[in-house]
Amino acid sequence: MKKSGILNGDISRILSYMGHTDTIAVGDCGLPIPVETERIDLALKEGMPSFMDVLETVSDDMKIEKIVLAEEIRTKNPDVLEQILRLCERCQGECEVEYISHEELKIRLKTCRAVIRSGEATPYANIILQSGCRF
Repeated sequence: MKKSGILNGDISRILSYMGHTDTIAVGDCGLPIPVETERIDLALKEGMPSFMDVLETVSDDMKIEKIVLAEEIRTKNPDVLEQILRLCERCQGECEVEYISHEELKIRLKTCRAVIRSGEATPYANIILQSGCRF
């Protein structure tokens, strides 16, 4: 049995297989996940677990060099955006932020190793995390 870190076997497996520039996404409960992308469904009920709970846990176990967000989060969910940016500053140091349309974000999900579905029910609480290099 693992002593620490992420206990979810699927998330742990995906993170351990990721190399530099590979991507993984964390999404709200309404994000459409492409059929060809692995779905790791953590949603239990609306709001549980929250997007930020999942993102914080994943970011503790992953070196992130870049995040991709939907442009719409700036006006439709500024509270979550503020939490994301604080987390990036606190945990990652230098981390590039890219804003794209929500439609483009959904297209990019096809190239992610997996999408982790949270129970979040607020708009545009979705992020793509690009793996950095630890050395």
